[in-house]
Order: sequence, then structure tokens, then C-alpha cells
Amino acid sequence: MVWEAETEGKFKLLISKIPIFHRRITESTVIRQAEVIALKRNSGQVQEQDVVAAFFSDVPSPFYSMMIRLLEQNNFDYKKYGFPKLNK
Repeated sequence: MVWEAETEGKFKLLISKIPIFHRRITESTVIRQAEVIALKRNSGQVQEQDVVAAFFSDVPSPFYSMMIRLLEQNNFDYKKYGFPKLNK
């Protein structure tokens, strides 16, 4: 699936900052989930909202604070998409 260029760049930068032993699994999981979310929106392109939703849907609880920090450091505006959800 095609990714919006800016979103893909931000995602790759974020992934490069994840500890090496978690990087590959995080990358593949988020890519797969973001593409599924984009398809559910009937979009042919992965956008920032899809990546944000993928991170929030699949991150294990022990890594939640690190994910928030990485999203913020890489300019993913998760709050404008309604995250974090209160019932998580």
C-alpha cells in the first residue's frame, strides 16, 4: 500500500529510535496494522492517523510511555486523533 510521504518519513525516523531488539517486530506490526486501518477507512494511502491508531492499538502496556514519548518527539500529533482513549 502507498504511504503518504511525510508520514512514512516520520515513521521511519521513529522506528530508528526504538531499541534494536524491539525494532523489527514493532515496525512490521505497525505497518501491517496501519495498512489495515487505512483500508477500513476506504483509503488507498496510509496517513498519520493510521500510524497513530496502529501504535495505540498494538503497543504492550509496559512500552506505553515510551511510545508516547517517541510519537511526540517525532511530531505525530496523536491528540488530534482522539488518543489516548480513556477506556484503554
